[in-house]
Amino acid sequence: MYQYDSYDQAMVDARVEEFRDQARRRLEGKLTEDQFKPLRLMNGLYLQLHAYMLRVAVPYGTLNSQQMEALADIAEKYDRGYGHFTTRQNIQYNWIKLEDAADILADLSRVEMHAIQTSGNCIRNISSDHFAGAAADEVVDPRPYAELLRQWSSFHPEFTYLPRKFKIAVIASEKDRAAMRLHDIGIRIVRRDAGEIGAQFYVGGGMGRTPMIAPLVRDFVPLDQLITYAEACLRVYNRYGRRDNKYKARIKILVHELGAAEYTRQVEEEFAHMLAVGVEPPREELARIATYFADPAFAEGPKTLDRSDPDFALWVDRNTHRHKHDAYVSAVISLKPVGGIPGDATADQMRLVAKLARDYSFDELRVMHTQNLLLPHVRIADLHAVWTALDQAGLGAPNMDTIEDIIACPGLDYCSLANARSIPLAQRISERFAQAGRTEVVGELKLKISGCINACGHHHAGHIGILGVDKKGTENYQLSLGGSEAEDVSLAKITGPGFDEDGVIAAVEKVTDVYLASRTDGERFLDTYRRIGMEPFKEALYG
Repeated sequence: MYQYDSYDQAMVDARVEEFRDQARRRLEGKLTEDQFKPLRLMNGLYLQLHAYMLRVAVPYGTLNSQQMEALADIAEKYDRGYGHFTTRQNIQYNWIKLEDAADILADLSRVEMHAIQTSGNCIRNISSDHFAGAAADEVVDPRPYAELLRQWSSFHPEFTYLPRKFKIAVIASEKDRAAMRLHDIGIRIVRRDAGEIGAQFYVGGGMGRTPMIAPLVRDFVPLDQLITYAEACLRVYNRYGRRDNKYKARIKILVHELGAAEYTRQVEEEFAHMLAVGVEPPREELARIATYFADPAFAEGPKTLDRSDPDFALWVDRNTHRHKHDAYVSAVISLKPVGGIPGDATADQMRLVAKLARDYSFDELRVMHTQNLLLPHVRIADLHAVWTALDQAGLGAPNMDTIEDIIACPGLDYCSLANARSIPLAQRISERFAQAGRTEVVGELKLKISGCINACGHHHAGHIGILGVDKKGTENYQLSLGGSEAEDVSLAKITGPGFDEDGVIAAVEKVTDVYLASRTDGERFLDTYRRIGMEPFKEALYG
């Protein structure tokens, strides 16, 4: 994984001291909250319902055991003993005191971490496939390119104050595990038939109030020109993006209103201009970065395992992913125990995961887009030992991609923007399906919950999506069906009138009943929905 050079460290350390002075002035009353707000947001600090929330960047989801241990220490020392992992592969702390914030940033800096690019109208933390560098199906490891984008975008003077926040994802396989086309810019690294490697650019996706799927604007950009093309995309956006209306400020609105063809024409014109005036591709920097992402020293070993323990076998089937080396797998650590809070991990659990990464995964681990954690390189011979340790710590739930593996935002329990609670709903749904023994029967089903229209829980992309709304002062939940964030990307459609909390849980059960009664052999929920359409589900829900 990437390691800071002297410039990286100096930059982060300087930011810490700058923020320490800003926080001191706020505490002394020399800055008003309105004056302080843009300064704290540039350092990942939000003011939520009950306390400050700090969002820490985990670039493209990759970190080592020392960094995870530091995150555990912060949870214990400055929060309430836990952290919350997010869909952008970051971690949030929900109970931060302003007087501690600069000390936390200093602690992060000592392990090459920070909270830059986690808030504000800037290019946010670059996300990627959580299996990057390990997956058997990728063209190349996309993380060097994600790191190059991170370095290019950090403090870029032209893009420090964009019309709105901006999100970029980079993947390198046909299978999309990062919701790539639901980003402002989605980049897929591809290989042409002749063997040349380049990047496809999708621009103008996003969720929130106006969900859109990004159209393809260029089917091949040479990899050493990836940054130049990305800059051309941003320049056109920065030139025309709305700053008078935050609801129309995202690039998806610009691409929609200009039309994909006209937006692409202007990007191509800007791209050609940049090349003509001598903007050089960062070849040397890319080569330097790539050295940090060389494969670890994989060893030969057993390629099969003893499946006599049924609990272990079930976990292997659900929570491991094929590795590019056939003596290894990638092992998913579920942060979704039945009845638990999706994405939360205690300090002790973080320390255990750090130890497992150090002992069994070349000192590397990942934060997943699904709010879980991952050990990317585990020898098959070590898998039972890893599972045993996880199971004893409450981290061994075999539920990847099931209805228990719910993505949920913090909702009204924490967030000042939310209209309804997400966490209790996720807890009750997982309990209902687990206790009834329906999780295994239903199979793959991706359920996502957002507490407001900002869609931090990605409800638009759920096979089943739930959106919390305010209905005359009471919490109400809209149910949507048919979304996908994968390579078969689609936006979910609302079924009809909403439900109260008890009603939406019953509605989810009715929806799965229709699926179970209608599916053919091998059909996932999404396949059945696409085949039979919305009407059978609406009939079951509303009569």
